[in-house]
Amino acid sequence: MSETLRPAAGFEPFAARSVAPAGRRVARPTAREWARHAALFLLTALACTFAGVMQAIPNDASVEPALDAPARLLDYVSYVPVYYVLTVAGVCRYAAAHPSLVASGAAFAAALLSILAAHEAGHYVACRRYNVEATLPFFIPAPPLFLAGTFGAFIKIKSPIPTRRALFDIGVAGPLAGFLVIIPVAVAAILTTHPAPPMLTAGAEASGTLIYFNDPPLLRLLSRALRMDIANAAPNPFYFAAWIGLLVTSLNLLPVGQLDGGHAVFSVFGARAHRHVGRFAFAAMLALAVLGWLWHHAPGGFVYAVLLFVMLRLPHPRATHEEATLGRARLLVAWLTLAVFLLCFEPFPLSIS
Repeated sequence: MSETLRPAAGFEPFAARSVAPAGRRVARPTAREWARHAALFLLTALACTFAGVMQAIPNDASVEPALDAPARLLDYVSYVPVYYVLTVAGVCRYAAAHPSLVASGAAFAAALLSILAAHEAGHYVACRRYNVEATLPFFIPAPPLFLAGTFGAFIKIKSPIPTRRALFDIGVAGPLAGFLVIIPVAVAAILTTHPAPPMLTAGAEASGTLIYFNDPPLLRLLSRALRMDIANAAPNPFYFAAWIGLLVTSLNLLPVGQLDGGHAVFSVFGARAHRHVGRFAFAAMLALAVLGWLWHHAPGGFVYAVLLFVMLRLPHPRATHEEATLGRARLLVAWLTLAVFLLCFEPFPLSIS
């Protein structure tokens, strides 16, 4: 995820452990901080497990309450929370009667949280190497019935970024580390898949709505390499985790604002190019949002467009020492990061019919 960055002093070479500036040392997390972050992680794990159970429940299962539809608009004030609570209770009862669903939910949670944890650990370790103050990862649990069970994770950077090199390393370390975990999760998704009709969301049978999860390039390439057909396969817990991980990684690598991709572009090309590339990326994503609505009936692209618009309004901080060049090694890593983005990015993640 994106981090709040501020300029700073200091410089350290690539892949070398930094030395704290005189008079300042990076504080280690306290026991209280470990407890707070661990509690958020456990809550997120429970929420993701619940989301995984929801994904695995058969379409013909009856978990929704039989309530009379509200007669007036004002009746929704009481109807919505009652419906929500009873639906959550129905999912819990169904899962208790079918333990295999809990195992499926746990597999989804473990796979997805491994990806998110690797991403944030990449940022955190890079911060520590450059003696940059940063919090432990904050994992954000989502309410029950939310698709993924989490709103993601982030670290908060609390001290300045010393150099362009540090900014680049901290920015790309997260998505690259997360991508390394996505690969085995994606392989597991393909190897454990089995043929099935297109996935229906809960209640889709009644409404006639079909939601298709379009495969990102990495999944398509791996399926060909493993000689497995996933085009008409039933999504499994590892597939959902890999699909969400690829979606989040591609979003973070968009070259806009203080997203990870924005940090990389700012480090490599400077402030002016960062501004122009960000505007172009926003225009491209806005166009894809319109096409996604027209061609695939999916409005999700507009959420991305709004997020990128907000990111464009936030100024990107500078490092104090920007005169040092990144060097050939980092330029190669920049090309690698671009390749990772292309493997993750799917212009139209969902199709609704």
